[in-house]
Amino acid sequence: MPFLGQDWRSPGWSWIKTEDGWKRFEFYDHDLGGMNNELNLEEIQDENKENRFVGDVCQVAAKKRKKDFFNNNTKSQFVYQEKWIYVQKESTRERHGYCTLGEAFNRLDFSSAIQDIRRFNYVVKLLQLIAKSQLTSLSGAAQKNYFNVLEKIVKKVLEDQQNPRLIKDLLQDLSSTLCILIREVGKSVLVGNINIWVCRLETILNWQQQLNNLQIPKQISNGVTLSDLPLHMQNNILYKFSDAWDIINLGQATPTLHMLSEDRQLWKKLCQFHFAEKQFCSHLIMSEKGNVDWKLMYFTLQKYYPKREQYGDTLQFCRHCSILFWKDCRLALFIKDSGHPCTANDPDSSFMSVSPQHFIDLFKC
Repeated sequence: MPFLGQDWRSPGWSWIKTEDGWKRFEFYDHDLGGMNNELNLEEIQDENKENRFVGDVCQVAAKKRKKDFFNNNTKSQFVYQEKWIYVQKESTRERHGYCTLGEAFNRLDFSSAIQDIRRFNYVVKLLQLIAKSQLTSLSGAAQKNYFNVLEKIVKKVLEDQQNPRLIKDLLQDLSSTLCILIREVGKSVLVGNINIWVCRLETILNWQQQLNNLQIPKQISNGVTLSDLPLHMQNNILYKFSDAWDIINLGQATPTLHMLSEDRQLWKKLCQFHFAEKQFCSHLIMSEKGNVDWKLMYFTLQKYYPKREQYGDTLQFCRHCSILFWKDCRLALFIKDSGHPCTANDPDSSFMSVSPQHFIDLFKC
C-alpha cells in the first residue's frame, strides 16, 4: 500500500499491516532483524507484489527526502557553479523555452565572482542596476539568490574594509526601491509575502548602519609610505584613478596629496576620459581667473551624461554561440579554453565584453 508524502510526485513509503497497526517498511533498517521473528519477508513479498521492488522504492524515497532536507535548510535552493549560459529569447524547433534575467543570475557563478578583485566592481554595478529597475522581474528563487550574493558582498566589505562607498551606494538604491515597492504593494508585483520584504528592508538598514560605523584602523608601518615617495610618483598614482571620489579622498590624507589632487590638468584628463569633447565643450565653466574649472565641470557633466565604465574583468558574450560566460584568462594562458563549448573556427573573434547594462538589455523583450 503506497503512501504519498508532502510532494505528490514522491514515490512514497511502503507500509505493512501488523497486529499493532500499520508500520513503515524499511528494507535497510537496522531493526529489521528483530521483526523477522514476527514477520516473514518472503511471505509478505509474495502476498503483496508491490513490495517486490521495495528496496529500490525506499532508496529513491531516501534520496528525495535528502534533497528536500537540503533545499529546506539552505538559503538558496538553486546553487550552480556554471561559468556559461545559453541566451535564448524565444522558443524554436530545436530549443523550447527561453532564458530570463533571473535564470541567468541564478546559473552564472556570481558568488565566486565577488571573490575576484577584478570582477568585484562589475558584480556590484550589476546588482545596483537590478535594484533600480529589474528587481520585480526576478523570480522568487532569483530574488533569494540576489540577497544571498548581496549578503556575501557586505560581509566581505566589513571583513576586508575595502570598497565601502560602492556598497553604500548600492544599499541606498536598493532601500529606496524597496520602500517604494512596499508602499505600493497593491500596485507592484512582489514575489513572496510582504513580511519577507519588510524583513529584507530591515536587514538592509542594519547593513547600512554597520557600514556607517565602519572604522578602518590606522596601520603602523616601519617601511616606505605613500608620503615618502617623490612628488612625481605620487602625482602619477593620482593620474591612474578613474573615480573622482577616490582622488578627493586620497587628497585628504596629507597636505601634499591635497595640493596634487587640485591640479587642473588632473581633472582635465578625468573629464576627457569619461566624456566626449562635444559634451564638455557645450558646458564650459570658467573660473574667476578666466581659466576652465575642470573639477567643477566634471561634477556638472556627470549630472547630464553617463560616466565611462571601466572594469578589470567582465562577462563575455559569444555572438556565434549566443552564450554568456565568464572567461578565465589565467586558465586560457595554459590551455586553449574559451570559457564555453564554442563551435566557431576562430572563437576569440566572436567574443565581446558585456557591460552591466548590456547584461540586463540581453534579457529584455
